[in-house]
Amino acid sequence: MARGLNKVMLIGNLGADPEIKYTAGGTPIANLRLATAESRKNKEGQWEDTTEWHRIVMFGRSAEVCKDYLKKGSKIYIEGRIQTQSWDDKQSGQKRFMTEIVGNQMVMLDAKGSNDYSGQQSQQSQPRGGQPQQQQQQSSGGYDAPPDNLPQMDDDLPF
Repeated sequence: MARGLNKVMLIGNLGADPEIKYTAGGTPIANLRLATAESRKNKEGQWEDTTEWHRIVMFGRSAEVCKDYLKKGSKIYIEGRIQTQSWDDKQSGQKRFMTEIVGNQMVMLDAKGSNDYSGQQSQQSQPRGGQPQQQQQQSSGGYDAPPDNLPQMDDDLPF
C-alpha cells in the first residue's frame, strides 16, 4: 500500500529574476517566484484571467542553472513537492506558515533563439547576402510546437 504522494507540476512565468543564496557549506539555493494563469467565465459570462503565485526553491546544480539561464518572464516547467514551514513570529508571538514548492526538476520552455539567457540579444545567422534568414513559423492549430528539451517518455506500457 502506498504511503502517500506529494507531487506538483507547474508551468508558468517567472515574476522576478532568480534570487540566489549559498549555505555555509557552499550549496547554492535558488528562490523563484512563479506565476501560473488560467481563464474562467464569471457569472456574467465574461472571461476573467486569474493568476496564482508560487514560491519555488531549487538546490545544488539546479539552482546554478536557474541563476545562469533564467530571468524575469522566463517560461518554465517545474516538478517537485509541496513543503510547509512554520515558525513563531517574534513581534506578534503568533505561529506563521509558509508553503513552497521544493523543485527537483526544471525545464526551460522558451523557444530556442528567442531568448539568449546571457542577457544579450540573440543574433540570427546571416547568409552570404548579408540578410537575416527568416524563421518559418509552423502552424499547429494555434499552439506552439512542443519544445525540444521536454523529457522523453517510454512507449512501453505495462498493460
